[in-house]
Amino acid sequence: MAFPTPPKWLRRGPLRAGAFRPDLHDERTASLIGTALGIAFVICFVTGLISHELQQQRPPTWLPLPTHPVWFYRFTQGLHVATGLACVPLLLAKLWTVYPRLFAWPPVTSILHALERLSILVLVAGAIFELVTGIQNIAQWYPWHFPFVPAHHWVAWITVGALLLHLAVKAPAIARGLRNRPAPGAVDGGEGGQATAGPDAAVAAGADLEPAAATAQPGGVSRRVLIGSTALAVLAVTATTIGQSVTSLRFLDLLGVRSPHDGPQGVPINRTASQAGVLQRAVDPGWALEVDGPRPYRLTLAELNALPQYRERLPIACVEGWSVDADWEGVRLRDLLARAGFPEGSWVRVISLEKGGYGSSVMQREYASDPATLLALRLNGEVLSIDHGYPARIIAPARPGVLQTKWVTRLELIPA
Repeated sequence: MAFPTPPKWLRRGPLRAGAFRPDLHDERTASLIGTALGIAFVICFVTGLISHELQQQRPPTWLPLPTHPVWFYRFTQGLHVATGLACVPLLLAKLWTVYPRLFAWPPVTSILHALERLSILVLVAGAIFELVTGIQNIAQWYPWHFPFVPAHHWVAWITVGALLLHLAVKAPAIARGLRNRPAPGAVDGGEGGQATAGPDAAVAAGADLEPAAATAQPGGVSRRVLIGSTALAVLAVTATTIGQSVTSLRFLDLLGVRSPHDGPQGVPINRTASQAGVLQRAVDPGWALEVDGPRPYRLTLAELNALPQYRERLPIACVEGWSVDADWEGVRLRDLLARAGFPEGSWVRVISLEKGGYGSSVMQREYASDPATLLALRLNGEVLSIDHGYPARIIAPARPGVLQTKWVTRLELIPA
């Protein structure tokens, strides 16, 4: 596909000869920052996939449901949010290093090149969508009119597909950039900003115009400064937000949306009793827990409190990234199920007083049979506050916080 040489009057701004610093937009700089971004993105994708599947009513059989260590979900989801936030400065730096290619001439050299550019458009658009909507979810701000969870999930798959295609096409250039250390003052690979690390890189970039005599500008920002500044930005973002997941670092939690201990009884809440519409029913003196199994029964709150009580120190962790350890007291769920004649290894449907939304959850056998899973009645030595699920709520090890159902009123056996 032949394109005419652009006229002199057009060769201005980013299209002029030597418009871009060769030492800031070369293959090595782009490869180093891109490798860090790729690693962070893959970690974010894998941990996000784990979180998504754990929240399904019936997780896939290929995904085990570990209840121990009890901090498994806390770790994976905290890592998901932390790497997602770290991707923000990394993506900005990566785009900075490669944006001169937007002004390369000719803009398209073949059908294959056009498809490659299209895949890059999908990759960049998907990455920006994932980061923006993910940050908005952390802040619980939903200005859009589409469901966040499925959109975030499927765009992540599309973005990963575009990333794999991009890596396959650019693997030689990435390897060359990581391997080669260009000499100071390496020339710009071509007019229109194809900054390169040498003649081979210029050819790979498809620069068709005559080389420009651009050299590193003395006293300006060097490649080392750019990479160091990017690393510092990643460190700053991580250090000032990781405290919402790692409570021992909560004193550094300057930019985190939630402080780990900011909430009634020292635990944050996402949804109050008022928002759930259960204020009156939760304090109804006639409340009783119904257990529907082969031998169904009902228990009042007083009768629940009269049963053997157990204490477990378990974290509660939410998809927004915050988590906190707490002392929970109550009745073992497996004891309640055994009393109703539930077969060993049963799945259980937990039903809340809340209607719609998170009004019920399915508890798989791994959680239901674990001795650490409680129908909790007390939190940190006090009766549950109404916003934390009074009169009773579920707390299970290594389970997403959104499934730790509050205001429980009924337990049902799910047929195998």
